Formats: sequence, C-alpha cells, structure tokens
Amino acid sequence: MTIIVAYAPRPEGQAALDKGIEIAKRRNEHLLVVNATPGSGDDAAMASVEDVERIERLLAEPGLTAEFKQFGRGKSAVEEIENLVATLPVSLLVIGLRHRSPIGKLIMGSVAQELLLSIPCPILAVKAPQ
Repeated sequence: MTIIVAYAPRPEGQAALDKGIEIAKRRNEHLLVVNATPGSGDDAAMASVEDVERIERLLAEPGLTAEFKQFGRGKSAVEEIENLVATLPVSLLVIGLRHRSPIGKLIMGSVAQELLLSIPCPILAVKAPQ
C-alpha cells in the first residue's frame, strides 16, 4: 500500500510531510510525496529546487521507501491527487491545514476542502505547530 502526502512549501505542508514519514515508517508502507500546482516555477505552491533537495534527503532515510513527484502541468493539485488515488493502492492521504480564525474555520481552503470531499481513501489532516 501507499501513503500519499500532499506537500506545499508552507509550514502545514512540512507538518503533513513529517506525519507521512512517521506513519510510513511505522506501517512499513511506501510513501509518495506530491507537490502539484497548475502553474509553473513561479507559483508559490511549487516547491523550489532547494525544497526538493531537502525533501529527497528526508526521504532517503534508512527504513523508508519513498519518492517525491512534482506536477506543474496545468492540472489542479486536486486532479493530480485524484488521478494518483485512482491508479495506486492508497491506504492514506495526508494533508496539511492552515490555522484559521473562528470565521476562517467556517470555510476551509479550497484545495483541502475539495480533497476531503472528493478523495475516496482515508484522509489525515494535520496542522503545523504554532
């Protein structure tokens, strides 16, 4: 089985990555870290070269079978993750959530909300430490 982490270069993306690594090690499952955005290299959701190198070092830890994929080809992050979940045996999707004000909690971020509503596998939502 595979655990997918939806990564964005923000604190909540790092929290999702950390939790995904922890769970993949504990369950001895393959970890797939996905950074997807419809834009190109200048998109804030696209991981930088330095970010990618740092993530790949983390994924090279002993006892972890993992890979990093980056998509920036016009499809939304939700579409890319939906395609992966449809084609892989996914046991869990890990996403990061931003801290929100009481008003902001009424409306989640659009990507997180779309993933929660459309992905058929179990989803773990984590927050970054404050």
